[in-house]
Amino acid sequence: MSDFSSLGLADWLIKQCKQLGINKPTPVQENCMPPILEGRDCLGCAKTGSGKTAAFVLPVLQKLSQDPYGIFCLVLTPTRELAYQIAEQFRVIGKPLGLRDCIVVGGMDMVTQSLELSRQPHVVVATPGRLADHIRSSNTFSLKRIQFLIMDEADRLLEQGCTDFTKDLEVILGALPAKRQTLLFSATLTDTLQELQSLTMNKPFFWESKSETRTVEELDQRYILAPEKIKDAYLVHLIQNFTDQHSDWSIIIFCKTCKDCQILTMMLRKFNFPTISLHSMMKQKVRFANLSKFKASVYKILIATDVASRGLDIPTVQVVINHNTPGLPKIYIHRVGRTARAGRNGVSITMVTQYDIHLVHAIEEQTQSKLKEYEVEEKDVLKILTQVNVTRRECEIRLEATDFDEKKEVHKRKQLILEGKDPEMEAKRKAELEKIKKHKKKFKERVQESVLQQQAEQRQRSLLKKKRRLEQKKAKLEAK
Repeated sequence: MSDFSSLGLADWLIKQCKQLGINKPTPVQENCMPPILEGRDCLGCAKTGSGKTAAFVLPVLQKLSQDPYGIFCLVLTPTRELAYQIAEQFRVIGKPLGLRDCIVVGGMDMVTQSLELSRQPHVVVATPGRLADHIRSSNTFSLKRIQFLIMDEADRLLEQGCTDFTKDLEVILGALPAKRQTLLFSATLTDTLQELQSLTMNKPFFWESKSETRTVEELDQRYILAPEKIKDAYLVHLIQNFTDQHSDWSIIIFCKTCKDCQILTMMLRKFNFPTISLHSMMKQKVRFANLSKFKASVYKILIATDVASRGLDIPTVQVVINHNTPGLPKIYIHRVGRTARAGRNGVSITMVTQYDIHLVHAIEEQTQSKLKEYEVEEKDVLKILTQVNVTRRECEIRLEATDFDEKKEVHKRKQLILEGKDPEMEAKRKAELEKIKKHKKKFKERVQESVLQQQAEQRQRSLLKKKRRLEQKKAKLEAK
């Protein structure tokens, strides 16, 4: 492995890296930084926790130091928390430059953000939705002179799903100059590679980690086979064991929905565990505050939805628990990547029900590694089962009393309005789609019924034919 000076990095940046305890480049930095410094576009795909952020922060700061002006670099990320983390890295490493950065994310005051953008910061770190809103509604800033466009977690930004960034990205790309360097990074990049390559123009350099496994060697990957109704008791037992044995460890628990996240937080607090939550139904200021408290080890347990699964770097996290088996292998890769970062060891435990076996096989196939069973004394779990189930039910009743489901609907309506959609029209469209689905289902059922009926009639006719033939044979034999 080479050192930073042989990669063409300036002395002041090497000094900054040493002060931060970064002495040697990681493979992704070693391979991607020289082409970026040469002015080429770059697509980097490496495991979680392998130093991808520094691989683009260092070359950008070196180029900025040669010709400092604003706005020099735009970084797009899928989540608000990740945007703050990237901005922090720029700020820390770029301190000798007097770097000015601006974070543009949803949930924060738009007027304040507009003022910051008008002051021409060197680096803008943004989520696509809010930046697109600023471009549509404001003319106080321009992105026409930017040198770098960086997409962190690029596959998530470009995939089409429940959070589709396509329209917002079209607005942003339309506001950028054609002549620029485009850098794309992720841990799971290959799925959308063709789409990504269409965004790059300057002799794109592609580097992917050669390792067969998609997760780091330092990660101990385990599973617990537990029926759905006993899952929570297993979770409480696990946390009790970890906190008894390692009081300094931090734990992240991932769950499927905001409601599950809220209920589990309330439940674990009832068992006196220092627990805090993070999900999209919370106000943005509360989300940042909770994350800061977890990073500072004020709370040792964070229960989160997948808003925390990408990019977040918290060195104290030793254990990641998947309360549900992720439906997609790449969600699993990002979740478990919150531990065992930068060469440290870590444990991931996935709770698998009898319905999730096929999902585990898909994860093992994608990661090229086998999940081992985590040994648990079932009799210890059964001791606390009744208490856990009663506590969970109490928490569910308390949550229902706060109109959580109604707030969720209001939140959905608010999101649709922010996206420029009419909630009433969307509801009608959804209802129409449901009708079409029902009609299709009924039609399919009728077709299947008629096919089955025809098959039954065909069988009946063939049986009658066979019967007649047998009777004719019998009559002939009797006549002889």
